[in-house]
Amino acid sequence: MKPSFTIGIEEEYQTIDPETRDLRSHIDVEFIAKGKALLKEAVKPEMHQSVIEVGTAVCTNMQQARTEVVGLRRDMIALAKAGGLRLAAGGTHPFADWRNQEIYPDQRYLDIVEDMKIVARANLIFGLHVHVGVEDRETAIHLMNAARYFVPHILALSTNSPFWLGMDTGLKSYRCKVFDKFPRTNIPDYFPSWGEYESFVNLLVQTNCIDNAKKIWWDIRPHPHFDTLEFRCCDIPMRADETLAIAALIQATVAKLYKLYAANQGFRLYRRLLIMENKWRALRYGLDGKLIDFGKKIEVPVRELIYEYLHFVDDVVDELGSRQEINYIHKILEMGTGADRQLRVFRETGDLKKVVDYMIAETEVGIVASDPAGVATAR
Repeated sequence: MKPSFTIGIEEEYQTIDPETRDLRSHIDVEFIAKGKALLKEAVKPEMHQSVIEVGTAVCTNMQQARTEVVGLRRDMIALAKAGGLRLAAGGTHPFADWRNQEIYPDQRYLDIVEDMKIVARANLIFGLHVHVGVEDRETAIHLMNAARYFVPHILALSTNSPFWLGMDTGLKSYRCKVFDKFPRTNIPDYFPSWGEYESFVNLLVQTNCIDNAKKIWWDIRPHPHFDTLEFRCCDIPMRADETLAIAALIQATVAKLYKLYAANQGFRLYRRLLIMENKWRALRYGLDGKLIDFGKKIEVPVRELIYEYLHFVDDVVDELGSRQEINYIHKILEMGTGADRQLRVFRETGDLKKVVDYMIAETEVGIVASDPAGVATAR
């Protein structure tokens, strides 16, 4: 059965105090309650109260995904402003201290904190998750095996977390290094079949490592409840157009790998340890580094590899109707990722509060503008 290649996009935003520019908890559950009243199940709390997550409905194409992503951002920005807050999109906050952040009063999150203690409390990060519909589970596991190779490339395009606790970390995605303190993260192993994957999950459940497969937090995973491949490797990008471009690239990757799989051509599989070498390079250097071409056994500049990647998926892009979104990848290569732009602002101003101001402004690009009365309106 051919996959549907539907799209679902989840974004995690920072809630910012406009005076201090620090993260601010959204006052008990009031913000979440208002969000749910407006947007129903599209709004979810996260473990820290200064994180707000929104998720699109199941979208049949990127045009519908664009409507959903832009609409959700617009509504949440307006809701935040009405509550005296601002929203910012970045994988980490430039100077907030996780020790000052409150945990959302939900038993699931309290259990995670009890289980993992400081590792969970310090996990003050913000990501982008993209689901692609692959209904047959055997097909999904084979596509996951192949798609692992592209995780570093996708991460490099999304890098947007260079600062932590007021420091320039030297990494383009410090969010990755915060999150990989959790168990069951990073690139998954190769699984020969869906049955092998199920046996792995069942063993973890049986031995009380996890109570369900949602506690497997790999960079790419078959979702335990939806018939999707879920990509979890990305920092949340600043602009909605960046989110949509990366989501379109992920969708096109799955579609192209399926095209090869259906023709019994496949895609060469590489060891997890080799892919992890490329992931380190991606999170450290972003678009300015080099990744390893394992076939040729040479280093290649990331930007060159992204152009090769775009060429690789090109024959499925028009079929998916995502040419506009894919073309924005060129804009990312031109202007730099969120990490590059945050660092640029900091080097020009020396002020991390100015970086936060920039993040807030970029989060609103193409989404809202202010009229003279200060009311948010769609652009």
